[in-house]
Amino acid sequence: MVIGPSLGTTWHMWDRQIPELSQHWRVFRYDLPGHGGAPAHAAHSVVELADRLLATLDGLGVQRFGYVGCSIGGAVGADLALRHPHRIASLALVASSPRFGTADEFRQRGVIVRTNGLEPMARTAPERWFTPGFAAAQPAIVEWAVQMVRTTDPGCYIAACEALAAFDIRDHLGRIGVPTLVLVGAEDQVTGPAEARTLVAGIPDARLALVPGASHLAPVEQPAAVCDLLLTHFSAAWQDAPTALTVAPPVPGPATPATPFAPVAEIAPAPGAPEAAGPERADRYERGTKVRREVLGDAHVDAVNASADAFTEDFQELVTRYAWGEVWSRDGLDRRTRSCVTLTALVASGHLEGLAAHTRAALRNGLTPAEIKEVLLQSAVYCGIPAAGAAFTIAQSVIQEETTPPA
Repeated sequence: MVIGPSLGTTWHMWDRQIPELSQHWRVFRYDLPGHGGAPAHAAHSVVELADRLLATLDGLGVQRFGYVGCSIGGAVGADLALRHPHRIASLALVASSPRFGTADEFRQRGVIVRTNGLEPMARTAPERWFTPGFAAAQPAIVEWAVQMVRTTDPGCYIAACEALAAFDIRDHLGRIGVPTLVLVGAEDQVTGPAEARTLVAGIPDARLALVPGASHLAPVEQPAAVCDLLLTHFSAAWQDAPTALTVAPPVPGPATPATPFAPVAEIAPAPGAPEAAGPERADRYERGTKVRREVLGDAHVDAVNASADAFTEDFQELVTRYAWGEVWSRDGLDRRTRSCVTLTALVASGHLEGLAAHTRAALRNGLTPAEIKEVLLQSAVYCGIPAAGAAFTIAQSVIQEETTPPA
C-alpha cells in the first residue's frame, strides 16, 4: 500500500493509521519534494510527481499496489490510475477533487508565497485543515500542522501550487477502472462533499465515504474512522480480485524488515523522457490558449473571449495562435525573461493598457516585486521618466492586490 500526503504536510499526517494498516499490507509513505526535510527538487506537474513515484517504486521492486492519497496525493493516485492502470490494484482518494479550485487561485497562492514566504499559508492552515472544535481542543496538533507548513521549501510549495493549477481530469474520470473509495470530511471547506460527489459520479466503480466531524485533514482529525474505512475498502477490493496485488521480487537485504513499514524519504526524479516535437500548425491555437491562460490567468482570457464578436474574433485567434502558440511557446527564453522583455516593451511603446495584465503575468512567471521594480527602473533610463512613472503607478496597484495575503 502506497500512501501520499497533502500539500504542506509530511508523511506524518498518516501516523495514526500506520500501525493497523501495516498489520495487513506492506506500507510505503512518501514526502513531496521539499516537504518534511525531503530534498528540494521541485516538480511542476502532477504527472511529474506520479512518474517520480513510479521510478522510486520500480527501484524497490514494487510492481502493483493499492494507493491512498490526500488532496494532491489523491491527484497523484488518480493520474496513476489513468496512465498506469495495470499498476494500481485499488484506489482511495481522500479530500481530493478532479480539479482543485481554479488555476488562478493556485497561481496567486504561488505569488503570495514568493513575495511573503510561507507564513501566510502556515497562519491560515488550521482553519483550512481542521474543524473549529478540533482546533480549539487540540492546540498541540494545530501547532504541529503550522510547523509542517513553515518548514516546507517555498520553491517546492510554489511548484506544487502550479501542479494543482494545471490539474484537471474532469473529462477523464470515466477511464479510471479500479475500485475507488472517495473519502471526505463532512465539514471540508477546501475539497468538500461536492467535489467528492463529482468524483463518485464520474468514476464507474467508486463509493463515497463521508466522515462526520472532520475537515480537510480527516486522517488527522478522525484517525480511527478513516482507518476503518480504508481497511474495509482495500480488504474488499483485494478479496474481489485475488490477483490484484502481485508479490514483488525480494529486495536485497534482511529477510525480515526491522520496522512494520518502509517510509520512502522522497519520490526520486524519474529519468528524463525525450521532449515531443514542436506543435504542428493545427495545434498552435490549442497550445496558445493553454500558454495564454497559464501566463495571463483564466479570468483575463475569459473576459477577452467574452468580449470578442464577429469583428474581433479573428484578431483574437491571430494573437492566440502566433503570440502565444508560437513566440511565448518557444524554448529560447524562459517565461521570467519573456516577462521582463514584455514589461520593457510596453513601457517603451507607451502601450500601458496592457501593463496591468503583464505585471500579474510577471508575478505568476516568478518575478518578485523587487525584480519588477528593477525592470521599470531600467526602463526609465532608456524609455523615459514619464512612461516609467505611469508604469510604476499601474504596477504598484497590481502588486499590492496580488501579493496581499488573505485576511
